[in-house]
Amino acid sequence: MKLSNYTMESEHENGTLIRSRNQALKPIQTTNILKRRGNDDDNIKMKSTFLAEQDMMLMMAEKDEPVSPAGRFFNEQNFTVHILAILGCKTKIFPDVFKQGLLHTLLKHPRFSSLMVNEGGNLKWVRTNVDMDKHVIIADMGDDDEVLAEKFVEDYIYDLTKTSLDKSKPLWEVHIINQKTKEAEGGLFVFKIHHSMGDGMSLVSLLLACTRPITDPDTVPTLPIPKHKQNHNHDNQDSCNNKSSGGFITSSLRWSKGVLWLLQLFWNTLVDIFLFLATGFFLRDSQTPIRAPPFQQSSSPRRIIFRSFSLDDFKLVKNATNSTINDVALGVTQAGLSRYLNRRYGENKNNKDEGDSSRGTVNNLPNNIRLRSVLLVNIRPSPGIQDLADMMEKNGEAEWGNKLGYVLIPLTIDLKEDPLDYIRQVKLQIDRKKHSLEALSTSYISAIVFLLFGIKRMAIFFHKILSGATMGFSNIVGPTQEIGIYGHNLAFLAATTYGQPHELMVNFQSYMKKMTIVLTVDEDRIPDPHQLCNDIEDSLKLIKDTIIERGLVK
Repeated sequence: MKLSNYTMESEHENGTLIRSRNQALKPIQTTNILKRRGNDDDNIKMKSTFLAEQDMMLMMAEKDEPVSPAGRFFNEQNFTVHILAILGCKTKIFPDVFKQGLLHTLLKHPRFSSLMVNEGGNLKWVRTNVDMDKHVIIADMGDDDEVLAEKFVEDYIYDLTKTSLDKSKPLWEVHIINQKTKEAEGGLFVFKIHHSMGDGMSLVSLLLACTRPITDPDTVPTLPIPKHKQNHNHDNQDSCNNKSSGGFITSSLRWSKGVLWLLQLFWNTLVDIFLFLATGFFLRDSQTPIRAPPFQQSSSPRRIIFRSFSLDDFKLVKNATNSTINDVALGVTQAGLSRYLNRRYGENKNNKDEGDSSRGTVNNLPNNIRLRSVLLVNIRPSPGIQDLADMMEKNGEAEWGNKLGYVLIPLTIDLKEDPLDYIRQVKLQIDRKKHSLEALSTSYISAIVFLLFGIKRMAIFFHKILSGATMGFSNIVGPTQEIGIYGHNLAFLAATTYGQPHELMVNFQSYMKKMTIVLTVDEDRIPDPHQLCNDIEDSLKLIKDTIIERGLVK
């Protein structure tokens, strides 16, 4: 996601320019290992143990690193946040091969081989030996029934959200669910990673750096470049050419537009900072059926469900509305929430004779619902996949860590006569946010609060801000080509977080021709997350059908 220059716009285009990559990267040799696995298990284990001990001796000689303020923030009692990355496989998972792959890649990253140690009130990352058996957990349902398997996976992930990671070992785990499901023929990897180890985008990029394209295993995956970046140099050249032409009037108009642009940027930033600070003191979202009462945010486990849609449907809507994939994702979320809340409000009304509120024929929604989504933005540019792959291969360095800003996005909860209005309204909001320094400013505010009042007061203040909004949202772009991790071909990617004070978290993740939505909910407030997911899916279909009926397909 890109917002201004640093967050919130993600593009998925057929034929878009792909970033060139260094071709010197060595492939992860796992395919042949899979084929001869039956005879080589002992060799794999012996070799893995030897390499692990050798690598650990080298790594432990390096100096310790302090935990960043944002990393300490995610360790506070009221804000212990974990990232879950779910990788669905097309083929059966071989745990020994997977462990060997981890030794050659992920464990070479310092965060994955370090303990978080408290020395005199100062948190530090201290290198340590990694016992792979304590980090790779194998779950086997032992039943091939698809319905039971889906329920088992959902309940297993739900149970993962009941606990925090053990701080006596590096703060990550991988759970292998070797069970066939509707979307994963071979099983699933579920990575559970403490948010103090890095921001979500960087950690997802790190996992992608451990994968290889199926058709070209000598390289790392590539991500599509947004269209506006492809044309950036061309636009700059045109701007330079225009500067050399025109007279006094043209130059004056250009100067006036620049001044107005800066004034608008300043005003938007000022308003956003005021609303951000006001949220920490008194400005809260409206009390809706999906909101906990004030100061009663639940710490209960989170129910996590995911479902894959066609990415082509998102592109169709994007092209017809002249928007971005991010606009469409947030727009259909807004539409789905409107349908869902309309149903929930209608449950307490006797409207059976007036119409069917579940289909949206009766508007049960109160007027002027304030419902906002929070985006946590990493201000520091995320390291590239190639940079991370080189770092793991050569024990090099790449910029890493949390440096967070915050963005509040207001959503309009209403039943629209024109379904396309959901996309148009979101586009207006996001375009305005792009012309604001809200994320950068809130990052500086958090740094000032930390310096003046310390990490505990900072955590309390920002907990109030984040709990003042109803939901969190993210949209992460993934590879367009099929990839595999240590010889296991992947069917889908999904990522989310839990531990933040939101009743609802909505995450979108693209991969190949799929867009996977992940809903993370507090079941006390949203007892039927599958219905909410249905409403989002139905909203996407309604918007798509409207575009087709009006002949707006481009």
